[in-house]
Amino acid sequence: MSVRVRFAPSPTGPLHIGGVRTALYNYLFSKANGGKFLLRIEDTDQTRFVNGAEEYIVEALNWCGLTIDEGDRAGGEHGPYKQSLRFKLYSKAVDELIASGNAYRAFDTPKELAIMRAEAESRKKVFQYDARTRGGCKNELSMSSAEVDELLANGVPHVVRFKTPEAPKDVVFTDEIRGKVSVSSAVIDDKVLMKMDGLPTYHLANVVDDHHMEISHVIRGEEWLPSAPLHILLYRAFKWNAPKFAHLPLILKPEGNGKLSKRDGDAGGFPVFPIEWKDPKTGSVTSGYREQGYDPQAFINMLLMLGWNPGGVKEKFTLEEAVDCFSLDRIVKSGARFSPDKAKWYNELYLREKPHSELADELCSIAAAKGLVVSNDDAHKIVGMMLERVSFLKDIFEANWLFETPSKEDFNLKMVKKKWKDETSSYLEELSGVLEKIKVFKAENIEAEFKGFLEAKDLGFGQVLLPFRIALTGSGGGPSMFEFAEFLGKEATMARLQKGIDTIAEIKAEQNN
Repeated sequence: MSVRVRFAPSPTGPLHIGGVRTALYNYLFSKANGGKFLLRIEDTDQTRFVNGAEEYIVEALNWCGLTIDEGDRAGGEHGPYKQSLRFKLYSKAVDELIASGNAYRAFDTPKELAIMRAEAESRKKVFQYDARTRGGCKNELSMSSAEVDELLANGVPHVVRFKTPEAPKDVVFTDEIRGKVSVSSAVIDDKVLMKMDGLPTYHLANVVDDHHMEISHVIRGEEWLPSAPLHILLYRAFKWNAPKFAHLPLILKPEGNGKLSKRDGDAGGFPVFPIEWKDPKTGSVTSGYREQGYDPQAFINMLLMLGWNPGGVKEKFTLEEAVDCFSLDRIVKSGARFSPDKAKWYNELYLREKPHSELADELCSIAAAKGLVVSNDDAHKIVGMMLERVSFLKDIFEANWLFETPSKEDFNLKMVKKKWKDETSSYLEELSGVLEKIKVFKAENIEAEFKGFLEAKDLGFGQVLLPFRIALTGSGGGPSMFEFAEFLGKEATMARLQKGIDTIAEIKAEQNN
């Protein structure tokens, strides 16, 4: 059988990065084996349906570069690729299960089931609708044909349940990641396959669709591992060959135990969605990795390494490189702890490999959106100075002094108080005279004259260089001051230096009063 895998999200909200990783691993496995990658929208739960969620899923996958081979928009021979359009298929499947004795109609009301659960709890037991209890419930296995016919004729609401084996059997299958899995059918309840509203549950629709779409491998999160035995039993009941299963480890919180959640992202100041999500009900907006400035390749590379081990020291993989070496046996069994710092590291890695011409164009666009006019030539120079100092291109704009002379309010008061001594101003006044005489105002010439000044005055770098930086930028960090001075040009450097000296004199006077 050819390899065919699917990513099957529900349009109930934004796509979590755990879901993106599931899509990524499906995509890589299909491409590594010359197969097909399908997108199926599982929208049978209309109570949880959220407008715009399906479009969000498609946009997110496109941003990540995960091209769909078959799907609602891509087309294909196994559609429709939306479960809400496949109801006839599910109804036919349920009828087949009832006819073969593998499913039955149950007429218990929610209130009656609640009473049975409460009664079991009073005995410190857990109620489970299965071979042991179904005889005492209201279903066609415990009622006469005449009673059932009457209920059906009167249109009494009912569900259809799967009939688990009466004699417990071990359900055994091989998980491609976890190896042999064995579960007793005694712990599997008679799951609802068709709800009272006539809509299929996940269990039925999932199995029916995977069969008819000829899915060869079901690669999904480990939260679905407890459902796998039931799905195996359903395949057997239909007399269908089951696909191979692979259950992925969880993405864990950066600290503590448990699955990574939006709450963790809110608390830690990092996204858990690939792209921005606008809640249609509340209007609230949650930022995504795209809006935070992440390169999609960096984002995908980060997700790739959250649960997959290439077996070496290499950490950087393009999508094409990952396809060449991806296999399910390199996926780890244990949960993968998410690291916001590692995510930034990946972005830095990809950012610094981009052509400066491309980054300069991006910088100009960001500047324009902020109402700033930056020439392409200046953008090139800024990128050259700042690229090694930022995680995202947008971070450059936090250094306002790159684009305008610092105002008094921009100066770091603690830095001024700590580093600006009584004699500092006189040193910088003398330095200004030295810099004024430089004919070719280039970084190497500025540095040579600066060092010559220090040597002549018998001063250390720390006595002058940091104050020089503070005077020009208002802060204590940044690129080489010689490169920055060249970027400003002689006239602007002299003007900034003098204004910085005067401004700091005012600040020092206020600090001393």
